[in-house]
Amino acid sequence: MTELAEDAARAAAATRWWRDAVIYQVYVRSFADSDGDGVGDLPGVRSRLPYLADLGVDALWLTPFYPSPMADFGYDVADYRDVDPLFGTLADARELIADAHAHGLRVIVDVVPNHTSDRHPWFARALGGGPDRDRYIFRDGRGANGELPPNDWESVFGGPAWTRVEDGQWYLHLFAPEQPDLNWEHPEVHAEFEGVLRFWLDLGVDGFRVDVAHGMVKAPGLPDVGRTGQVEMIGTAVVPFFDQDGVHDIHRAWRRVLDSYPGERIGVAEAWAPTAERLADYVRPDELHQAFNFHFLKTPWDAAQLRAVIDESLHTAALVGAPSTWVLSNHDVKRHVTRYGGGERGLRRARAAALLALALPGSVYVYQGEELGLPEVLDLPEECLRDPQRLRDPDSGRDGCRVPVPWTRESGWNDPWLPIPEEWAGLSVEAQRDDPGSTLELYRTALRLRRECAELGDGDLTWLDAPFGTLAFTRGDGFTCVVNLNDHEVEPRVEGELLLASAPLIDGALPPDSAAWWRRPSW
Repeated sequence: MTELAEDAARAAAATRWWRDAVIYQVYVRSFADSDGDGVGDLPGVRSRLPYLADLGVDALWLTPFYPSPMADFGYDVADYRDVDPLFGTLADARELIADAHAHGLRVIVDVVPNHTSDRHPWFARALGGGPDRDRYIFRDGRGANGELPPNDWESVFGGPAWTRVEDGQWYLHLFAPEQPDLNWEHPEVHAEFEGVLRFWLDLGVDGFRVDVAHGMVKAPGLPDVGRTGQVEMIGTAVVPFFDQDGVHDIHRAWRRVLDSYPGERIGVAEAWAPTAERLADYVRPDELHQAFNFHFLKTPWDAAQLRAVIDESLHTAALVGAPSTWVLSNHDVKRHVTRYGGGERGLRRARAAALLALALPGSVYVYQGEELGLPEVLDLPEECLRDPQRLRDPDSGRDGCRVPVPWTRESGWNDPWLPIPEEWAGLSVEAQRDDPGSTLELYRTALRLRRECAELGDGDLTWLDAPFGTLAFTRGDGFTCVVNLNDHEVEPRVEGELLLASAPLIDGALPPDSAAWWRRPSW
């Protein structure tokens, strides 16, 4: 290879930041409040950019901040080109993007293409009939007088996925009735969203997280599913309303838009697919750049099952030349401290899982507050619960993972929109900062080492023989990670310098539910 070609290869590799980025999810209304109204906002996020830069992440992903009636906390968008006054102004968004870039942080924003708000101007006009209705999915009902829904599809939030309007037709909403599904067979829908992407790209965003990236296209004829409990099928079985082949044409068109801008602007798919191979289709070279790895997130704390899902994830991503992603929590699932058993045991496992995820090949997503070891809040007062997903069943509510981040021992919030538990005082940023044993300092150190170690991030993994109930692997020639998922100590049999451990070793042995990183002298 010539010197010029080598320089070109290095330049190309440098721009592929997304292949091993650590991306921090900001749930805007619960991150930081600048004006004391109890709801987080964009100026609040901007004020905490030094915190994120110091933490060591590469980018932040902002959940929707667009004008919205908030039937689903912003995922019911009424205007895709502005900011809801609850969160600030368009000028605040511009300043946040510019300031993030000045801190060395990239910015990813949500785009919600499967549905709009029922307050979107398009839908308001659609209710009046005429050609505007064609932008959504309206159908005549079944039964003698059209009194039955057009098919048996169920909403993700519970109940039928159809609502009848005054003139007798029904419209489809795979989520809340306030979130009517768009008709992606209509060319104006395609043109509108290309314009939305360009609007935010022109403002400087570095990419989009595509909400319900598997949902825009429905099977021809809208056939019945033929059973109830359809939400249980999502991500495990073929359903006629999700993961249809036609969605990939949309993503290819969006990739062309992204590639027309400099700086490796990316698309990230929130996609549920019945197999890992189907999920990999979303990150083929001419489609999106990443897809969330929900199979990893849903895997229990078990060495054999985790190794299997890691192998499957790496294999299927490699088939299309994409990086895998590793996600432990987000705004839609119970926090992993609680999923892993809660209390001290859950926290031990969560700390070990962080070191596991950060050592694996690919990109990692960190949900706000996981670096503090926050658990799910399971005892919110009934009057505070607002998530529409609770209508499906009470245990499905997502309010408990959306409780605001505690910045100080007194919480740092004035009457937050969801109450912050008093016992979180010891988990606050103020309490954990500079405490070498804290979860916050564990994350800071792990992220620093990840940046310093060339073997981490994108690349290969080699499994090592390890005792039952443990995972052990190397990255490159010098880095080793061992995770003990047993309820007893394990001798890791690793030579080299101990870099970091999620819990203190006991005479060289890894305690239960812990992980550690080593480097060999050759590194």
